[in-house]
Amino acid sequence: MKPRSSGYGAIRALVHCFAFLFVTAAHAQGPLVWALGDSLTAGYGLPPAQGFTVRLEQALRKSGVPATVKNGGIAGDTAAQGRARLAWGLRGLGVKPDLVIVELGANDMLRGMPPAAVEQNLDLILAELKRRQIKVLIVGMKAAPNLGVDYAKAFDTLYPRLARKYGDRLYPFFLDGVAGKAALIQADGKHPNAQGVDIIVGRMLPTIRAALR
Repeated sequence: MKPRSSGYGAIRALVHCFAFLFVTAAHAQGPLVWALGDSLTAGYGLPPAQGFTVRLEQALRKSGVPATVKNGGIAGDTAAQGRARLAWGLRGLGVKPDLVIVELGANDMLRGMPPAAVEQNLDLILAELKRRQIKVLIVGMKAAPNLGVDYAKAFDTLYPRLARKYGDRLYPFFLDGVAGKAALIQADGKHPNAQGVDIIVGRMLPTIRAALR
């Protein structure tokens, strides 16, 4: 018996089509930036309008760069999980991005995972983006003090080492200007509040503009 066609499948195809056309049209007007990260880029604990990617897109446009910034952050993701979804995430954009912001490793660090394993997974991400000839901005993280001096040295140095290896731009610390300041952090003590996000975006903006050039 010939199966009946699925109305849901047709609707889903139309949704994907419109999403593709939307991203393609936006990309034609200006650069496309994809933030591959964790809860920090996902805007954890904040309304969507106050999240990192939305505020970054607004800041770029205000500065004269008509960019579209797509959110590729998933709360809780480790570097390994980010690597696992890299290919389908890029495919989901519909077009090749002009810049990928790679912000991963914080969750690995909070779980005390070996820095060497973090570096290996980030290395694989950067190698794949290099193979695809996509520009990258590596965003680093700093180890928590309670993990000890040896761990901090091994973890903190992996980001600049990878940036040198692949010739990518580096923003050393996502929470620069915000970490340790209670007025800029949410009640969980880890994630920036709306004011903190704006400070992060403002500090990171010159590096992102340079990367897009």
